[in-house]
Amino acid sequence: MVRIEGRLQPVILLLVLSSALSVHAQYTVNSLVPIDADRWGSEQAKHLLERAGFGATPAEIEEFARLSPQRAVARLVHFESAPELPLELAEFEHSGVFDEGLDPFPPSRPATTALAAKQGHALGVKVKPSGNRPMQPIVNKFFYWLRASRLETDRVVYWWANRMVASPRPLQEKMALFWHGHFATNEDKVRDYRKMHQQLTLFHREGLGNFRDLLIGVAKDPAMLAFLDAGVNVKGSPNENFAREIMELFTMGVGNYSEQDIREAARAFTGWNFAGLNFIVKPNEHDATSKQVLGRKGPLDGVDVIDIILAQEVTATFLATKIYRFFAREDIGPELAAALGARFRDSGYDIADLVETIFLSEDFYSAQTVGRHIKGPVELVISTYRKLELAAAPGIPDFNVVTQALGQRLMHPPTVAGWGEGRGWITPGLLIERGNFILDTLLPNIGFVAPDRHAEGFPTGYQILAVHKRLRDGHDMATATMPADYEVDASAGMMSMSNDVDREEEFNTRYGSYRGWQQAIERVKPTPRHTARVRLTEMITNAELATPRAVVDYFVDRFFAVPLEEAARNQFAVYFEELIGSSDVLAARSFLEEPLRMLLHGMLSRPEYQLG
Repeated sequence: MVRIEGRLQPVILLLVLSSALSVHAQYTVNSLVPIDADRWGSEQAKHLLERAGFGATPAEIEEFARLSPQRAVARLVHFESAPELPLELAEFEHSGVFDEGLDPFPPSRPATTALAAKQGHALGVKVKPSGNRPMQPIVNKFFYWLRASRLETDRVVYWWANRMVASPRPLQEKMALFWHGHFATNEDKVRDYRKMHQQLTLFHREGLGNFRDLLIGVAKDPAMLAFLDAGVNVKGSPNENFAREIMELFTMGVGNYSEQDIREAARAFTGWNFAGLNFIVKPNEHDATSKQVLGRKGPLDGVDVIDIILAQEVTATFLATKIYRFFAREDIGPELAAALGARFRDSGYDIADLVETIFLSEDFYSAQTVGRHIKGPVELVISTYRKLELAAAPGIPDFNVVTQALGQRLMHPPTVAGWGEGRGWITPGLLIERGNFILDTLLPNIGFVAPDRHAEGFPTGYQILAVHKRLRDGHDMATATMPADYEVDASAGMMSMSNDVDREEEFNTRYGSYRGWQQAIERVKPTPRHTARVRLTEMITNAELATPRAVVDYFVDRFFAVPLEEAARNQFAVYFEELIGSSDVLAARSFLEEPLRMLLHGMLSRPEYQLG
């Protein structure tokens, strides 16, 4: 594999960022004036589809280029003429891993066994009336749900990835991705894939609707309530987590409220809780007395606080600015931010109206915006799949593993603030991982191990594997479940049933973790595993490309938002000619696929491909 000089250097990427595309110099920066129809064409349609979705094929770009700017944007924002999603994408197919009795799920293993000791059962399982390890079935069930929920969450993410790849409504998915980062919740704490799936459904349904409806929906969402500790936000002892985050991260930003506002708002949200997948209010835990938030006083509840927040001028500006930065560019001046905020507020917080305004504006197509967005990991992966015309996200490489290696694992944001954006994505190590993603997509990893069938990817996976190996070697449970670094005498391979070895105990945690994993993989449906169905030879021959330079130019036009410079194109053309041993591409048709994949790997590992 030839290493293209400098292709993984962050400094080169920053130099690319500093350049402007001359084709877009005609548009006015910071102007919300709609783009004229006579200045609309393929380049503008390509940019729109890159930012409002996850990129597009040449045929899709030309289809949008034939529309007026208004019709093209309306098709994305309002789904005009867009077909309905096929059933397999519209509805997630559950594995059926949830059992009655699992809800409410205890906060820890000790809490589970304490509950079982108190009432004789937990998680829908009774304590054994006699014998050794009477609580073992309950401990097994506790670890089963931790594993099953995690694995099923990964399946939800795969389902979402397939929607992003194949949906005829790409903005719906891109907007859901934005809200997932904005209202960030993590399955590691929620510990219920059903709640995570339900929240994603909320983002799909309300993501382009009215922000007030979305915010109230999120405030009442069981995933958010679980993530921000609603269960301990009660009258007389309010928990400030949600009240703080709704002001600091979700609506207003730091410095636009006081600590007293947070304390009072926390009282307004007391008693807000959930039962299973449903929002409930516990009247005896709600503080109904008078409160004062942001200058408004009265017996306020959570919805009252939300309306007070939305009435603040800074709220619309804060939100509009964040949405602009996600879809357009990071650097936004105070005048443009104020104009977008005013538009958002005057529309009654209509999200579709705001993004339509952005996508139609001259600023959106200016040289300061086009080609200056560093693609996030999910954007990079999905846009690559779409431009390769894949029908679905391949199981090899694994989508969750790939995006985690790149710094963004869906349903597992690092904090309640979500993921960082921009230049944080382009450390040297992360750029190497981006190149490895392209390599594993085009030239699959022969050492691939399916993570949903192998425990190694779990935090305690090494313990699970150690237990399994010892049991297979014939050791008794007590010996097999010793700490993973415990040395077991190989000569004691025959299983011992003596009481001095198989000691008396209430339960064995390591065995519970091991059995929980086994039970989970029995019930969670496996992720389909196939490599990317890439057909580059067909792509090139259909385009009737006869020379190495024509192939390079075609790949640049198809995959890149920032064109490669002439020197780089020539270098890739020489490299490709060496790979096929000829300057006649069509004559090499019978063995063209591998050289094409090697060429495209080198090209898509370039700094320019990281930009959209």
